[in-house]
Amino acid sequence: MERGHMHPISSLIREANGIFERMGFAFEEGPLLESERYNFDMLNVPKDHPARDMQDTFFVKGESGHVLRTHTSPVQVHYMETQMKKNILPPYRIIVPGKVFRNEATDITHEAEFYQIEGLAVGEDITLAHLKGTLERFFKELFRGADVEVRFRPSFFPFTEPSVEVDMRVAGENVPEKLRGTWIEMMGAGMVHPNVLKNAGVDPEKYRGFAFGMGLDRLAILRWGIDDIRLMHSADLRFINQF
Repeated sequence: MERGHMHPISSLIREANGIFERMGFAFEEGPLLESERYNFDMLNVPKDHPARDMQDTFFVKGESGHVLRTHTSPVQVHYMETQMKKNILPPYRIIVPGKVFRNEATDITHEAEFYQIEGLAVGEDITLAHLKGTLERFFKELFRGADVEVRFRPSFFPFTEPSVEVDMRVAGENVPEKLRGTWIEMMGAGMVHPNVLKNAGVDPEKYRGFAFGMGLDRLAILRWGIDDIRLMHSADLRFINQF
């Protein structure tokens, strides 16, 4: 019997889990059908934020106040809230790989459904330096010991303050040529907004944290030189069998 082949996203999730586990992160997951409260409100997203518009969010008919989650960030709040109810105080370290949905046109670099991986670390002395070091180690291990540089650019997200866009540049023999030596935007990140900690029941005067979220489909495209993101969800065995 011919053996099956692992989907590149499944392979990437498994590898990412292993890397972050070695850094002390636990695996968490959450529902795909999410309430607006957790998808937006608890994450400090204003009522008039453009992300709530129909152009970006799939609202679920017959499920008042529910959406197909637009990011994996709601799991941050679910997790912290659950821990606090159990009287388990920080430090917390979790990663959350999972599918998310955006109401947008599809092309070679965009899909209406794709995978993200979320990271959260909360403690008494967490800084942006910890975030930078965590991401550098992740990319270095993912790209098999390549030379990795990570840089931050100021940005804005409602659930982090300060917020940054994270760029990565890698060099080395095992790095795909299209990636080698080029700065590439990889994710949004930042320090968890005090309002998000407060909403989850965590004391923002005592604890701080960092959070990041990146698209796994995009990371897979860069790592294996895939030309069209739509191939990820095509169910075409000619594509899957290459892996």
